[in-house]
Amino acid sequence: MKFRHIALALACGFAATASAQDLSTITQEKTTQIVSALSADDMEGRASFTPGIDKAAKLIQREFQRIGLQPLPGEDDLMQTFTMYRAAPREKEVKLDGKKVSPENVFAITDKKELEWKHKGKQQVVKIGENDDFRTALRSLNNEQDVVVLVHPKHEDIFKRYQHYMGEGSVKQQLEEGGSSKVFILTDQLNARKYNIEVENNIEQLQLTNVGGMIEGKRKNEFVVFSGHYDHIGIQKPIDGDSIANGADDDAAGTTAVMQLADYYKQQPQPERSLLFVAFAAEEIGGFGSKYFSEQLSPDEIVAMFNIEMVGKPSKFGPNSAYLTGFERSDLGKLMQKRLEGTTYSIHPDPYPEQNLFYRSDNATLARLGVPAHTISSVQIDQDKTYHTVNDELEQLDMAHLTNMIKAVALASQGVVNGEDTPTRVDKSQVK
Repeated sequence: MKFRHIALALACGFAATASAQDLSTITQEKTTQIVSALSADDMEGRASFTPGIDKAAKLIQREFQRIGLQPLPGEDDLMQTFTMYRAAPREKEVKLDGKKVSPENVFAITDKKELEWKHKGKQQVVKIGENDDFRTALRSLNNEQDVVVLVHPKHEDIFKRYQHYMGEGSVKQQLEEGGSSKVFILTDQLNARKYNIEVENNIEQLQLTNVGGMIEGKRKNEFVVFSGHYDHIGIQKPIDGDSIANGADDDAAGTTAVMQLADYYKQQPQPERSLLFVAFAAEEIGGFGSKYFSEQLSPDEIVAMFNIEMVGKPSKFGPNSAYLTGFERSDLGKLMQKRLEGTTYSIHPDPYPEQNLFYRSDNATLARLGVPAHTISSVQIDQDKTYHTVNDELEQLDMAHLTNMIKAVALASQGVVNGEDTPTRVDKSQVK
């Protein structure tokens, strides 16, 4: 019996030493190197459909190749490329009761290449009056078909903001030939006995790319996903001469974590479950990268998703801590907490439920399909002054904290990776 106790103690000591040695491969030096490169000025803010995002994709691809990842299931290489469509306005001509309306007072929401409407009762006419709430009225139109919307000049400021946004073009995975269209007109005429509307869009076919790879497990068709988005918001209005929104925390930090975790797990023995490491495109313009990724796999085969976003700054719970969005929707958070017992790292429930963070990142698509898909974050989002600004710079990050967050995820995910832990599924009926 004594020898058995000695053997057990030696084995436990060896396991602890091995674990510490394994985690030592996640270094602050490597973390700094990767996040610096991803958030550098020459990436130009990594906006979708720009040379900067293409440059970032190639950097991630090279690192995944160096690590030795296989392509994602169904892919030939590490670049998961897919097609999108952008409909951008080219010409607008509107007449109300025979009077021409300036194009500056018109915007349209439509996928169609051309609209030609004449007053024949086919289009509904809706008024947003002086005392109406513009956003509430806009939401009420979501399920309506073709609509002409007459907007009172009192709403000019918010009208112009929407007009500017729509002027950049709407991006979609598919164009809906039979879909609805809406034309908004800023006017003091809140009755339109006659109208003549012509809108012409420029339709572009564009490409987006997720960068992803796999470590195949013994259970080939049980997948664990580690993810983060690598796009950001590009070039913005200059502040003190700086116009590049570098996106160091959002989400070069999370993408760096995914790359480091891929390297970490590649150096371990073959995992029980297959591990997918994905840097998503286009989170900032609608989560199109994660949507496309989710369509390539059966959600029933995805055991869990560890999505990582904005982990470069300490959380309100202190150093080496983070929170999990949608903590109550599965028991993944509790499983992670259990794995971190006795360490200096901790995971907490999301302290910002009013921010609706569970639905604001790339975990949401798979969560809606029942996957225990959650986002790990540490940003104090209610106080962060650099979010979506040109000041989200490398210098704002706490490199020791970021490195420790990567180590925390490595430890917290081991039970799921080795098949000992299987989180409960998200109740699809409770997800928006």
